Amino acid sequence: MRDVPRSALILGLLGLIPFVFGALISSGLFWANMGDPANGGYPLIMAQDGDLILIRYGTVILSFMSGVLWGFATRGEGALQSTGYALSVIPALWAFFMVSGGPAAMATNLIFGFVGLLALDWHFWRNGMAPPWWMHLRVLLTFIVVACLLTVVF
Repeated sequence: MRDVPRSALILGLLGLIPFVFGALISSGLFWANMGDPANGGYPLIMAQDGDLILIRYGTVILSFMSGVLWGFATRGEGALQSTGYALSVIPALWAFFMVSGGPAAMATNLIFGFVGLLALDWHFWRNGMAPPWWMHLRVLLTFIVVACLLTVVF
């Protein structure tokens, strides 16, 4: 991780906050309420809220990563560039078409989307279109994202 630029590492880790927060709520480890329900209090945050945070934010980030890959595609030439452009839209299309159904199904499809994204990251990195440090950062972030999404599945 020493090769990853400090700003990229910090921003990448900060981008995990909604995932971790959603996972804590979804797993029941974080629960806030406004008093005892027996005395008229009500929960402020429930497990379903964590599921929703994870699914919505995961969909946004998966789509965002399509833009990152599009930017990497500009570094290629000829067929490599064309292939890069075509591959770069897959995460956004995956998020659009596959994130449906109940929370567990949506989270499962997001997990597959992020694992697939990691394969695309590797393709762009292997072909010299992503920075040399890219995979170090992406493996770490993907591992944490998938772990967080698993709280919805199980």
